[in-house]
Amino acid sequence: MSLEVDRSGAVVTLTLNRPAVRNALDEKLIALLHEQFLALAEDHDARVVVLRGAGPAFCSGADLAWMRRAASFTAEENQADAMRLCEMLLAFDQLPQATVCLAHGAAMAGALGLVCAADIALAAEGTLFGLTEVRLGLVPAIVAPFVMRAMGPRQARRWFLTAERFDAAMARGLGIVHEVVPADGLDGRAAEIAQLLLQAAPGAVAEAKRVIDLVATSPQGGSFVAGATVQAIAERRASDEAKEGIAAFFGKRRPAWAPGA
Repeated sequence: MSLEVDRSGAVVTLTLNRPAVRNALDEKLIALLHEQFLALAEDHDARVVVLRGAGPAFCSGADLAWMRRAASFTAEENQADAMRLCEMLLAFDQLPQATVCLAHGAAMAGALGLVCAADIALAAEGTLFGLTEVRLGLVPAIVAPFVMRAMGPRQARRWFLTAERFDAAMARGLGIVHEVVPADGLDGRAAEIAQLLLQAAPGAVAEAKRVIDLVATSPQGGSFVAGATVQAIAERRASDEAKEGIAAFFGKRRPAWAPGA
C-alpha cells in the first residue's frame, strides 16, 4: 500500500509509503490521503494525527509521471484532477484533531502544502525544502494558501520565484516548521508532542482551531471578531468539557480525557 495507517490508542499515524519515488504524490496517494482524512474527521476516538514518510524522504512533491499524464488531459480533466489535490489538502487542514507533520530528507513543492497545513510541523536536521514548480513551468498554486499562511506574501515572492532549496533552519525561520530536531530524535519528539496534545480536551482542540481560522481570515473587522470570540468562550464555559476540566483542577486529578485518568 502507498499509504500505511497505524493506530496506537488515540494517536493515528499515516505514513506515505512510496519510498522508491521518495513518496511523490500521485492520483492514487492523493485519493488515499483524502479518504483517510474524511474518515478521521468523523472518528471521535482519534485525537492526534501524525503524518510522516517512509524511506529517505518525507515527500518529493508531485510525481512527474503524473504531471506528464496531466499534460495530455482535457481542460475539464485537468480542473478535476487539480481539485482533488486541493480537496485533500483542505480535508487535512480542517481535521478537528490536532495534526503533526514530520519532515525528513526532503519536502518539496506540493509536500510543503502538507507540512504547512499541519497544526505542528517538525523537521529533522538535514531536511531540504523547496518550491520548485517554476523550474518546470508550473506554479505552486494549490499549496499557496497553506504555504503563504506560514511564510507570508513577502517571503513567498522570493521562494516561489527563485525555486531555491533551503534547509531546515531556514524553514523554521520562515515559519514552515516549528522545531528542528536531530534526525534520530524526530519520532521521539513527535511522541512527546502527541502526549502533550492528549492532555487537551478534544472538543476544545477542535474549537481552538476554528477560532484561529475565524480570527485569521475574517474580513469583517474588530466588532465581528469580538462578537464571535465572546460567543466561543461563553459556549465553552458552559460545555461539559470545561466543567470536567475545572472540576479536575480543583479536585487535583486528571480530567476524563487525559491519559491515565
